[in-house]
Amino acid sequence: MSEGRLLNVGKIVNTHGIRGELKVWPQTDFPEVRFKAGSKLLMIPPESGDPVTVEIVSAREQKKMYVVKIKGFDDINEAEKYKGWELKVSEDNRVPLQEGEYYVRDIVGCEVYTEEGELLGAISDVLSPGANDIWVVKMPKGKELLLPVIDDVVLDVDIGARKIKVRLMEGLL
Repeated sequence: MSEGRLLNVGKIVNTHGIRGELKVWPQTDFPEVRFKAGSKLLMIPPESGDPVTVEIVSAREQKKMYVVKIKGFDDINEAEKYKGWELKVSEDNRVPLQEGEYYVRDIVGCEVYTEEGELLGAISDVLSPGANDIWVVKMPKGKELLLPVIDDVVLDVDIGARKIKVRLMEGLL
């Protein structure tokens, strides 16, 4: 795996049974991809130390957690020492998104412009309260603008240029 930025996949919170299975708290929108048999993940120690590359043998969901079997972990004694470790993948292993979907880390920091070209500010946060996301735009004078992520408001997103063009509906400012 490359040395670029790493993306969180999950955290090992406990062992499960005596056959070396681990309980993992998922921290990904794609657990079915990350925990499928054959997937390779990096296990990162909680303090410092070298990461370990592991391969998933099997996984199953259980009470909002995943019980994961890792190749080479065949008993509880082998698995026990990995409690608290993080599971990650390199950024170049991101799951491709559908048209109009974006990773939060790609949106935060983008500059937001009106359709007339006026700079409103930069996105500082993404909220997910319900039917659609809300982009929090930090305006130059410190005020925050909440933009609903809907087709009527978001006109164009250019992740490469880090620019977003929006139409301000009545009442947004």
